[in-house]
Amino acid sequence: MSPRFLGVVAASLLTVGCSGGEFADLQRFMDETRARPSGTIEPLPRFEPYEAFTYSASSLRSPFQPPIKIDLSQRQKGSQDIKPDENRVKQFLEGFNIESFEMVGTLSNASGMQALIQGAGSVHRVHVGDYLGRNHGRVTGIEENRVDVVEIVPDGEGGWLERPRTLSLAERG
Repeated sequence: MSPRFLGVVAASLLTVGCSGGEFADLQRFMDETRARPSGTIEPLPRFEPYEAFTYSASSLRSPFQPPIKIDLSQRQKGSQDIKPDENRVKQFLEGFNIESFEMVGTLSNASGMQALIQGAGSVHRVHVGDYLGRNHGRVTGIEENRVDVVEIVPDGEGGWLERPRTLSLAERG
């Protein structure tokens, strides 16, 4: 017997073995499955549409800051002439408390002196006229060892007060 003949016989046996199968059990299962009552699918839950929330208390004192102690005997009256510019675009450093900033150095070039302020996760350059802190603090002067800032704070009676602050150069030991 030749190998070619054996190959033809093996192929024909495989073909015959695969063609004549019983599918009665499969057909019976399919018929039983189709005969069962169909179930109902629950509808998707209804979600309420998202309503945007606008925070309107951004100009008020943060509840996480201690209240400012004011001696009523020497209390200054606020002025209606002094008020923050609410239409101005806020700068990045105005989103943080001024207490969290620390002066770490200065840079000087032809355009003037710049202070290096550490806070809000990194070191930032500030120029005279820049704003920082949540109380509308504006940088009014930069010297080699300090930064002068004037904040505009409410006086509690509808007026505003200018409050000077100083960030001193941190001593490294």
